[in-house]
Amino acid sequence: MKIVSICPSNTEIIDYLGLTPLLAGVDDYSDYPGEVKSLPQLGPDLSINMDKLESLKPDLVFSSLSVPGMEKNIEELERRNIPHITLNPQSFTDIADDLLTVGKACGIEEHALKRRQEFMDTVERLKTIGDKVSNPPSLYWEWWPKPVFTPGRVNWLTELSTMVGARNLFEDVDLASVQTEWEDVLKRNPDYICLAWVGVRQSRVKPEIVKNRPGWNTLDAVQEDRIFVLEEALYCRPSPLLLKGAVKLARLLHPDLYNDSAI
Repeated sequence: MKIVSICPSNTEIIDYLGLTPLLAGVDDYSDYPGEVKSLPQLGPDLSINMDKLESLKPDLVFSSLSVPGMEKNIEELERRNIPHITLNPQSFTDIADDLLTVGKACGIEEHALKRRQEFMDTVERLKTIGDKVSNPPSLYWEWWPKPVFTPGRVNWLTELSTMVGARNLFEDVDLASVQTEWEDVLKRNPDYICLAWVGVRQSRVKPEIVKNRPGWNTLDAVQEDRIFVLEEALYCRPSPLLLKGAVKLARLLHPDLYNDSAI
């Protein structure tokens, strides 16, 4: 079987199931596992080269509505009658269900059921530890600096925040992604600032950028130097890699709770 993934989160789901050898091509942003960079690159996830994709003659293409703007690619797949499955995960349960969807489509349902259970077992272990935190600190997640985009309640990072013994600063906004203003963040005064800019390398994101915003020098997180520059790949993609991100952040926030033996 020959499959194609046109966004990073799908590629990571495929890898978690051990299906990477079936990949015939990926989008330009797929970078995990590293070996996929040697596959034919089909262009940015929002502008896939459909002629090149079609030339690979895939048995199945995996797209995802978790990437805003992916609709254009899906319409073109339909127009060309290319077999495809569109995922749209917004939660850890959605990701787990997608593991089963992909596994069934690729003929490894039994293995996918096992991996799904392993995934959810880790989620539940993390949640159990997170429930022990009596005063969860607030986390301001920043996906993009100007205009400001941050996850709302309907997003995996709200769930991840709870799993690591914290809470999403914008969990009261009933959206997946919230466009807000620096002043709003200032009023909410988060305990921690988590910078994970979509598509930007970790080395290019500097804490000084937020420290210099008007009034932000008064934020508790800034004054206490509680600013995390995080790997975008571990927090901004709805895939099993989120578990690695959760464990990493949990140990930064509560090293006494999230030790090696507990997870």
